[in-house]
Amino acid sequence: MRERADVSTTKLWLLLGADRRLVALGIVATLFLGIVVAGVAHPTPAHQLVTASDSVDTLAQALVGSTVTGVTLVLTLSQLVLSQEQGAVGDQRERMEAATTFRDDVSDVIDEPVSPTEPSAFLRALVRSTERRADGLERSATGLDDELTARIREYVDGIRENSQRVRDGLDGARFGEFDVIRSALDFNYSWKLYTARRLRAAHAEALSEEAIDQLEALAAVLELFGPAREHFKTLYFQWELIDLSRSIFWVSIPSLLASTWALLFFDIDAAVSYVFGLPVSLLLIAGVVAVSLLPFAVLLSYILRIVTVTKRTLSIGPFILRETDRETTEE
Repeated sequence: MRERADVSTTKLWLLLGADRRLVALGIVATLFLGIVVAGVAHPTPAHQLVTASDSVDTLAQALVGSTVTGVTLVLTLSQLVLSQEQGAVGDQRERMEAATTFRDDVSDVIDEPVSPTEPSAFLRALVRSTERRADGLERSATGLDDELTARIREYVDGIRENSQRVRDGLDGARFGEFDVIRSALDFNYSWKLYTARRLRAAHAEALSEEAIDQLEALAAVLELFGPAREHFKTLYFQWELIDLSRSIFWVSIPSLLASTWALLFFDIDAAVSYVFGLPVSLLLIAGVVAVSLLPFAVLLSYILRIVTVTKRTLSIGPFILRETDRETTEE
């Protein structure tokens, strides 16, 4: 995935792989350290800046108001999105019939009487079926010129390598964790589907009937992987929204406590004291700001992952949006 994303490993880990709680804590720690550094670097002593006016009261009032408003808004929007899953019995029946039909279609292409029920096993079965169809294509590609043979072999080798990596990532992965979606994102089915169709259209006369059948069977599996990935991605987003709502609810409590404490109990007339050479008043204010903004740090950490996944899956089917994949298809 990193090679196709054309970003550093660290950035990709931060956007997708890292635990969202660690990302939120990192944002809060950055805020805390930034305020402390700014207070120390200011030419006026930090304690004098903090206690010289009613800036603490003004800041605390703003933090309380923004926390209440922001948390309420986020929870309301989350519930609005999740409420779309509710509907009349007729709508639910149509969804059930569509899901059953899709599972039956997948059972046919993976040559199993019943398709797996777990998302990781379901996607792994599709990927394994893709690999089997690719093996069949390589066996049927006989009597061709060297250039076309090498091209098909390179295509098949790429499918094998990618499929093995994705199946290893899906093995034992549990839905709700990001491992399932991360492995699904790593399977660049759009490029595979495009290449299969291009081989079929450009070399129909040279390919045997068996090879054409294998290409069509391979394309059929890839066409099912796209909707499956999008379905599980949608379910994962809903799962994340539930986790986000729960997390914001819990972190809003210490956030309100910190800002309310600053509003009611922070004493601007207290004598200056120091800890490790830093004024305690500066550390207290930095801590209050960091803890008060914890709900927004949690929100930002989840949004970073959701928008990154959304950007990487904007299209469905044989459409290549990223420059890295486009260059690969034109080789």
